[in-house]
Amino acid sequence: MANSPIKSPLSDADKEITGNALQATLVDLVDLSLIAKQAHWNVVGKNFRSAHLQLDELVATARQYTDEVAERANAIGVSPNAKAKTVVESSGAPAYPDNWQSVESTVAAIVDILATLIERLRKRIDETDKSDLVTQDLLIEITRALEEAHWMWQAQQA
Repeated sequence: MANSPIKSPLSDADKEITGNALQATLVDLVDLSLIAKQAHWNVVGKNFRSAHLQLDELVATARQYTDEVAERANAIGVSPNAKAKTVVESSGAPAYPDNWQSVESTVAAIVDILATLIERLRKRIDETDKSDLVTQDLLIEITRALEEAHWMWQAQQA
């Protein structure tokens, strides 16, 4: 279905800019939820339980905003795509290592991943400044949540 059954409140140009920002955010968040779950299953070592539980909090945050981003895309007449192949081909999240990881290496990887995704979100906040303030507001909210998580993960490295 090439034509959207949903009439967009945005101009075609604004819809394209905003839709691209939402799609990129969607795949980044889906990947973040998968990475955090992978880390959750494979973290080992001292303070395991704390990291294990904190990773589940990160999964919950990513999943919550994944749904909000997809629903925002639909609201502006853009079909969201978070199929596995799409996520693999277009996520901007750094790779997470295979196998068991120490708490320290897990924390370092999550700090790096969050920093990258926050940087990408901040660019999208700028991109949507003129195209759609409602979407920009959602991106700001997601960035706030991920920056809070980033701070909490970094605090473990102090």
